[in-house]
Amino acid sequence: MEGEASVNKLHTQIEIKPQGQEPPPPSSSVVDNSEMDIQPEGKLPFFKSRYRQRASDTWLISLLVILHLVAFITTTLFNYFSTGSVFFQPLSENPLLGPSASTLDKVGALRRAFLVQNHLNWRFFVCPWLHAGIIHFAINISCMIFIGIHLERDYGPLRIGVIYLLSAFFGSLVCSLFVRNNPVVASSGALFGLLGTMLSGLIRNWKVYSSKGAALAALFTVLATNFLLGLLPYIDNFANIGAFISGLLLGFVLLLTPQIRQMSKNKAGLFECGVKHAKSTVKLKQKLALDRPILRSISLMLFVILLSGCLVALFLGIDINHYCGWCRFIDCIPYKRWSCNDGPNTCEIMKSNSEMTLTCLYNGNTRVFPFTNLSQARINDLCAMIC
Repeated sequence: MEGEASVNKLHTQIEIKPQGQEPPPPSSSVVDNSEMDIQPEGKLPFFKSRYRQRASDTWLISLLVILHLVAFITTTLFNYFSTGSVFFQPLSENPLLGPSASTLDKVGALRRAFLVQNHLNWRFFVCPWLHAGIIHFAINISCMIFIGIHLERDYGPLRIGVIYLLSAFFGSLVCSLFVRNNPVVASSGALFGLLGTMLSGLIRNWKVYSSKGAALAALFTVLATNFLLGLLPYIDNFANIGAFISGLLLGFVLLLTPQIRQMSKNKAGLFECGVKHAKSTVKLKQKLALDRPILRSISLMLFVILLSGCLVALFLGIDINHYCGWCRFIDCIPYKRWSCNDGPNTCEIMKSNSEMTLTCLYNGNTRVFPFTNLSQARINDLCAMIC
């Protein structure tokens, strides 16, 4: 009897758990914040987080920066061997602290005489890689890295590369319709193409982004800075305008709505201000699926019409400056520290044993230079500077 009582007492102390109920997890003072901060799948803010991307996602922009750097170093070396003394001309000759006009001519800058008289069409493909000076190079490359890295990560290197190259070429075509007898470069055109692409991506996915003011402010700040830079000599603003229109249209044609990836909320970048509710993104996706073919078709048709029109105008040798007298002020603003004169410059030359005196026959300006053994191209540079 006592044995049975002890056995029953033992059975009554056994705890019976409901079937299927999991035991509570052990308490821990360490919490993985990276898993708690992950956003659900949905639409992506305009710029994805830098902290969750691989370095290989930006190989295209890295390659483009290297190509621009090689072109700039080559131009600098050409200037050194042409002048025999300096890598960069003084600010009085080149306000962007860069090569001389004759050096830009040698490496591939655009002039009307090169296109109309000599038909040097290879300059269309070289001009977009040239910079007017170290100031131009630093600003242009910095902005291209800032904008291009985010676009490449969001939309991939293939589409951004196609838009970059087509915008650069289209900018050179537009430049050829306005170019005068001063050498100009068009490396900023491709940057303006990326800016147009950024604007098209923002417009296309307008309802997805929660804070659009920061993206618009950055876009127009970069655009205004480089447009004002284009008012200086040797940089063509018409190439910038043409490339911007090209990038805007091609962005509507090629860019898809980017899909969201795992992003850290507490490590958001400048433009990463969150994603709208999942229901609104689903409705937006359905709406984009309806109007995307129409938007793409119209944008592609406009781009083809503009490209064809520029090619026809180029083959016919049309100079829009004959029909627009004020257009030259969009490209170069006259100032006492530099000249925007594109007319033929003629100078009277007087040489002595150690110096050379140039007198501009157009305005009477005279300057004495402490050297005499200069090439004719270099004398033309100095004559243009004082005229």
